[in-house]
Amino acid sequence: MLKDHVDGSADDSFNTFFYETGSGKLIPRAVMVDLEPTVLDEIRTGMYKQLFHPHQLISGREDAANNYARGHYTIGKDIIDYTLDRIRKIADHCNGLQGFLIFHSYGGGTGSGYTALLMERLTVDYGKKTKLEFSIYPSPQISTAVVEPYNSVLNTHTTLELTDCAFMVDNEALYDVYRKHFSNLILLLNGGW
Repeated sequence: MLKDHVDGSADDSFNTFFYETGSGKLIPRAVMVDLEPTVLDEIRTGMYKQLFHPHQLISGREDAANNYARGHYTIGKDIIDYTLDRIRKIADHCNGLQGFLIFHSYGGGTGSGYTALLMERLTVDYGKKTKLEFSIYPSPQISTAVVEPYNSVLNTHTTLELTDCAFMVDNEALYDVYRKHFSNLILLLNGGW
């Protein structure tokens, strides 16, 4: 999207979430992080690759293996400084940084452990800036790892201490919404309505 397609002044709410490069390209004010590269590689090579600057997609070499401690204390420590540097560079482009929106899961090692580490460091580096958290909480019916409850409890402690407001969605509830709409789509396509 080019600047001439954006209505309003430089203070327009659109500019809250995007910044303009010297060539006029609009880039999301976002950093995406995963401790293993598979998911972010899909963005790097997929249809949205032109939307993000490559330095905004940060991945490690191995995942946290659904382990909070690996995400927080070992694997996550390898990329936290680089992540914070990228966040700082994006924050420097802001006229008046108000805070951060953090999207993550509670069940996995990256979503729980690395996010806890990131929240701790954001609090140190940015003090009282608002941190709003949008998260997916695991459910017993739809679980990929037996340690999800432990990861969730450990990350919940960080959320209580360092997050200003948390919006949590139950993973099973999301799946139920998806299943309902997907079933309706199948009925519609098969002429069942």
